[in-house]
Amino acid sequence: MLKVFRNAVIYTGNEIFEGKSLVVRDGTVESVVDISEIPADAEVMDCGGNNLVPGFLDLQIAGGGGFLFSANPAPEALESIAEAISASGTTGFLIAIPTNSFDVYRKVIRVVKENPHPAVLGLHIEGPYISPLRRGAHIKEFIKPPEVNELKELISLADGVVKMVTLAPEICGREIISLLNDNGIVVAAGHSNATYQQGMQGFHDGIRTTAHLFNAMSQLHHRDPGLPGAVFQSETACASIIADGIHVDYSMVSIAKKLLKERLFLISDAVEENSAESYMHVRKGDRFTLPDGTLSGSALTMMKAVENCVRNISIPVDEALRMATLYPARLMGLGGRGRLEPGCRADLVLFDNNFNVEMVCLNGNMV
Repeated sequence: MLKVFRNAVIYTGNEIFEGKSLVVRDGTVESVVDISEIPADAEVMDCGGNNLVPGFLDLQIAGGGGFLFSANPAPEALESIAEAISASGTTGFLIAIPTNSFDVYRKVIRVVKENPHPAVLGLHIEGPYISPLRRGAHIKEFIKPPEVNELKELISLADGVVKMVTLAPEICGREIISLLNDNGIVVAAGHSNATYQQGMQGFHDGIRTTAHLFNAMSQLHHRDPGLPGAVFQSETACASIIADGIHVDYSMVSIAKKLLKERLFLISDAVEENSAESYMHVRKGDRFTLPDGTLSGSALTMMKAVENCVRNISIPVDEALRMATLYPARLMGLGGRGRLEPGCRADLVLFDNNFNVEMVCLNGNMV
């Protein structure tokens, strides 16, 4: 099927076009053309002068649509989560599973393997090989030292469904990091009390990114730069950040952006209200906490994170968009995602100048 999206400001990820039209054929971006070049047999959608951009990519989100996936590892929950997240403009995401029992890891792996969805990129397993000193909202009883054979079993069971693992570099050595890398799993440093030296060693050993920069990790200090200092000093390590002004002050997001440039990308780290025994998240206005008041996940969408970067940090719109699309796609090796260029999957978001999502297109189909 041939579709054309006209009368939009088109952000491809590398260029911005006004007065042009985006051509999509059978779920794939074909070209950007002048209005006079629109094929006569195309289904044409007038975008009303709004912004047409690549679908957002969120590499850490734990739930949505009324479900926290780790507490409800069922096909129905996965479908509701995917529908809700897609409708918000995020057309590709990793479901984050916090430190948990291996029984829960096995359940979520099975459900995601058996119920593929075009927006679900896979799983992001946080833990269990993390620091109890920097566990944040994670459950202490599930935290444990790394075991190679145990990890091998999980990797074998996952069969490619686990795409990212967050671990503490001061706890996990080169053997664990290499095992994950050798199986195509991106390794993130997080929930870590690593010193600067331990962080640098972890990046040298193959850790490629950092989970929710500044949160649940050793802090940046002039006498001990900690894990954030190691990220800033590294020439290759990326970092995700929660740009809600709650988990990280906007001034710190701005500082991190100036230092990391294209290596900083956005995540929501959003959760869903949950009253189950484990991971009880309580919504309190614009955030979620544990019952004891500990800050847990965010209430962000990726669209809101982009808006926050533009309005509160003065990051240009096109760059804020890349932080939510192109940069996470690069990290995960998603060559056909995060851009609107010929051959890319037609994941599209249309939003107005007040950052309200007007339309979402997933793999060429309206959501």
